[in-house]
Amino acid sequence: MADAATEFLLNNLADLVKEHYNKIKDAKGNIEKLQRDLGLFQAFLRDTVKRRKEEDVVKNMVKEIHDIVYEIEDIIDVYVTKTVDTNHKRFLRFFKKSADLHNVATRVEGISGRVADLRAEIKLPSITQDADEKPEPRPPRLKDVVGFEDVMKDLKDRLMEDTNYFDVISLIGMFGLGKTTLAWKVYNDPDISFKFTTRIWLTVSQKFTQRELFLNILKHLNGTVDERTLSREVHELAEIVTEYLRRGRFLIVIDDVWTAEDWRKLSEALPSDNASGKVLITSRHEEVGKDASKPRRHYNLRNFRFEESWELFRLEALGTLVCPTDLVDVGKIIAENCDGLPLAIVVIGGILAKSASTNIYTKKKEWEKVSKDVISYLSEKDQSRRMQKFISLSYDNLPYHLRACFLYLGLFPEDYEIPVSRLIRMWIAEGFIPQKVDTLEETGEGYLQDLISRNLVKSVKFKPDGKVKTCQIHDTLRDFCRTEAEAENFLQEIKYQSEGEFVPSVSQIKTFRRLSIHSNCLEFIQSKPFGPRVRSFVCFSKDKCVVSAENSTKITAAFTLLRVLDVLPFKYDTIDSDLYKLIHMRYIALSFKLSILPSDFNQLSNIQTLIIATESDTLDVKADIWKMKHLRHFKTNASATLKPPKSEKDCAHELQTLGLISVESCTEELPKRAPNLKKLGIRGKLSLLFETRNVSFDNLGCMKHLGKMKLVNDATQEAERLHCLPRYDRFPSGLTSLTLCATSLSWDHISTLGSLKKIEVLKLKNRAFTGDIWKVEEDGGFPTLQFLHIEETDLVFWKASSRNFPKLRSLVLKNCDKLREIPIELADIPSLQMLELSTCILANKFGKMIAAAKTKTKDSEFKLAIYPPVE
Repeated sequence: MADAATEFLLNNLADLVKEHYNKIKDAKGNIEKLQRDLGLFQAFLRDTVKRRKEEDVVKNMVKEIHDIVYEIEDIIDVYVTKTVDTNHKRFLRFFKKSADLHNVATRVEGISGRVADLRAEIKLPSITQDADEKPEPRPPRLKDVVGFEDVMKDLKDRLMEDTNYFDVISLIGMFGLGKTTLAWKVYNDPDISFKFTTRIWLTVSQKFTQRELFLNILKHLNGTVDERTLSREVHELAEIVTEYLRRGRFLIVIDDVWTAEDWRKLSEALPSDNASGKVLITSRHEEVGKDASKPRRHYNLRNFRFEESWELFRLEALGTLVCPTDLVDVGKIIAENCDGLPLAIVVIGGILAKSASTNIYTKKKEWEKVSKDVISYLSEKDQSRRMQKFISLSYDNLPYHLRACFLYLGLFPEDYEIPVSRLIRMWIAEGFIPQKVDTLEETGEGYLQDLISRNLVKSVKFKPDGKVKTCQIHDTLRDFCRTEAEAENFLQEIKYQSEGEFVPSVSQIKTFRRLSIHSNCLEFIQSKPFGPRVRSFVCFSKDKCVVSAENSTKITAAFTLLRVLDVLPFKYDTIDSDLYKLIHMRYIALSFKLSILPSDFNQLSNIQTLIIATESDTLDVKADIWKMKHLRHFKTNASATLKPPKSEKDCAHELQTLGLISVESCTEELPKRAPNLKKLGIRGKLSLLFETRNVSFDNLGCMKHLGKMKLVNDATQEAERLHCLPRYDRFPSGLTSLTLCATSLSWDHISTLGSLKKIEVLKLKNRAFTGDIWKVEEDGGFPTLQFLHIEETDLVFWKASSRNFPKLRSLVLKNCDKLREIPIELADIPSLQMLELSTCILANKFGKMIAAAKTKTKDSEFKLAIYPPVE
């Protein structure tokens, strides 16, 4: 979209001139003039958001700006690329010979003159310098989802009812009616969560596969899926799932089933002979309900009644049920005209909730303006098109800096659970987040929170510190993002047809800026695509595929101006040397079989995020990351040995995430070379780290910004076994999160971790501690700990009291199959909100703790989950 491209150019032209002066010094004057003209374009685009859809003269001007801005962006990138790639003719053939900065600057000058004339003609206000837009805090929301109380009661009664048959309940209704929200409310109801301690939530896309769904269920039940299970046939997976679910009581919610045939495929793994199990499905199509809900009828979800609409509207627009008298009449008009669709109400409410005005008269004017737009949509009889107009109204009211971030969500597949860290790093790489007072990541989190508060994005999972871990976008909103973005070549999803062709065709991708492909990725590459304007290429395939040297070359030849390359489903045999000529690259996620990261990666001078997945246990990093001055995140699954810095000046000031690195890389130079590091992962023989001088844990103690650490022990011999942890005062003083894997320490040494003053999250995995007994001393414990995760241990007896964990909120136990019981006193911890048991011993051995937890839920929120199901 022109808005995003112009914003990106304005934020980067000055840096471009500074960093590449020797390469483009002949064009310096033209670039400086472009900066002034682009400022005029930017102001015009901001001031005409709501007029461009209705006024042809504005619409045509926006289109002209759109085309010229993209052309400028391409030419500047090409200018820089030409100095690196001596064989640039292989992709410059797409660009016209006359397309240089001088010619473009002349054209821009003409357009800027016409823009100035048009501003005066349509009476736009004079241009002023906009202040930086900051997300406004949202009023607090009430916990419960309003509306459908009668339906909620019926569903809950049906689920709580004991039957002598396997009960499947169907909730049917059109899009935007609130099926998913209502099902989620039932799913999390305290009575339901204790009747069904095993609960699984599954979202089904239009193009789901049985394998995908059955593996998803097994992942919920076991926490992970091994390679042997992954290789099984679909019918075998169905049998395994059935056997697990036949054991006891469970509730599975399957959201958004599209056809009766889809339901029949899903039901193959469900134990029809287990009367203790229940299934709740949602669907837009009545034939699905008729087919699934047997022997009883399905539920047809009604539209909101006016009272429900008015209640939800007040919560969304005001954050409270109390509405100022002057706003009541106009508010009721808006609520009524949303046609009983909860999605429409939350979208419109999200617009009004962001009003910065505290003056009731000004606020009333804003509400009246929105009301007129909503009323104008009543003539639209098609509810789906009316809903699209509601979303369009919300989009038009987005702050300027959020529009590109919102449309970018159309890149992800339907029902995809988006990791927030990944999303924000991609936004940064695209240039959607300019450098401000806060760090780029914190600004990105603020942008996402703003979209969430406007009800355009949904929070799904949370980190132990309460921040959003994953998010999701409603299908209807995703469709809007894709339609809006595709209209301006902002992004394009590549779909594979059953006939063996791609839509759009490979020959049509030349004008697109971002490509997303969800299946048959290797066939797409083998078809020799050519996208000289593409800035992002992202693959979401669930199937891994090996990329030969020949196909690797096709990828780099196809997209020479890439900024984002995220192709983890591809497994590279080798890396094409032309990859290092993609000097505009800012974000790379690659998977390969190599044990070496070549030094040529240093040629990627703009890289910010580098994610490497390898089959090797070790990775010899020949690239000098200390010279990658823009690098912010380096992540790999292997033990990466870093190249020592050559000069005292080599320093990765921007680096925030580093791991997993080898023990040998933890030298006294590390704090100097990465002074602002926030997350560190170390993998190797940890005894060398804890007990030797040259490579010492003490080197990490002075890293004042380090808050998160992961330590993975690769010891293979008894002589390399850890005997103790470093003293608590040798750990970084700001550490809030610690993960230990395979350290095999005695439980006697865990008291060291309790002495860490700021520790809030502790994850103990793969026999981090071993032995029969963990007895927490009366005067010991973890005074600041909020989240405790214990996985793969031979622990039998655990002795502790609530005083040992006074702030504990979440306790997760996985594969603790020898543990006899959880200390019942932990149920007395006032802050405890969640207990999850996965593949532990029979839950009846935790009976006292569970009974105490049930009592606790009478006055507070508490979630209990047990996998696999038990009676």
